Amino acid sequence: METGAQGLVLETRRIILIQLLIGLVVAAGFYLAYGPWEALSALYGGAISAVSALLLRWGVVQAGGAVQQGEKKKGEAILYAGAAVRFVLVLMLFGIGLAFLELTPLATVMGFITVQLVFLFAARALKRR
Repeated sequence: METGAQGLVLETRRIILIQLLIGLVVAAGFYLAYGPWEALSALYGGAISAVSALLLRWGVVQAGGAVQQGEKKKGEAILYAGAAVRFVLVLMLFGIGLAFLELTPLATVMGFITVQLVFLFAARALKRR
């Protein structure tokens, strides 16, 4: 039988897989409409969102472990620190993609937003179960 933490890990793994697949679909759409550079830009934006979801998953597992050991404050600190790290990482990755790699801004942002929306809708569906 699965525990709550194991079930959460499996569900988030599915969500991240769905995110990656939708990211590929968005990139394919940009490839067909605009070309390979825009597709790569969309793929990069989607990857930023997927990396953020992976970090969230890791933080939730770590925080859950801390809470199970009776360290509620440590679990809260892990979640807050994780949110700050994810925020800064997303900003840095966008900066690298747009400023240094000179990716197409619209495709990069659309890839990120689409994959992020997949995460939000999947998380909401998971919460309803």
